[in-house]
Amino acid sequence: MTILKQIFTVFCGLGGGLVVGCGYVAFLTVLGIVPRLVQLSRTERFIQSYEWAVVFGVLSGTWWGLGDAGGRLSAIVAAPVGLFCGLFVGMLAAALTEVVNVIPIFSKRIGMDGRLAGALMAIVLGKVAGALFQWLYYVNH
Repeated sequence: MTILKQIFTVFCGLGGGLVVGCGYVAFLTVLGIVPRLVQLSRTERFIQSYEWAVVFGVLSGTWWGLGDAGGRLSAIVAAPVGLFCGLFVGMLAAALTEVVNVIPIFSKRIGMDGRLAGALMAIVLGKVAGALFQWLYYVNH
């Protein structure tokens, strides 16, 4: 009976992973985040590298998520990994807001048309300050 439970668990895990993976790919494809990121960065010749980076990033993130990789990394290795994870999440969020035009619409509604760059810098600096505060205060205490 135990082997049937294990087979069922593997089947459910693979099925759930496929559903989440398909949803992630559909999310990136429908919104056109990767092509828009390539267009904004003017790096069209590296489009295939971006695609493979997304694939390997998802696979390595999933593999790390299955274990306790964070507990085994030294600070020298964890700092660049955290930096790249933060860059990925930040660029994904920026691309998403770019695609759905959240920031331009919001700035027009509150009357900040000419000061959009300052508002964006305030958002970025606030996010960085909040993340540093969380890590330096809550994680290290």
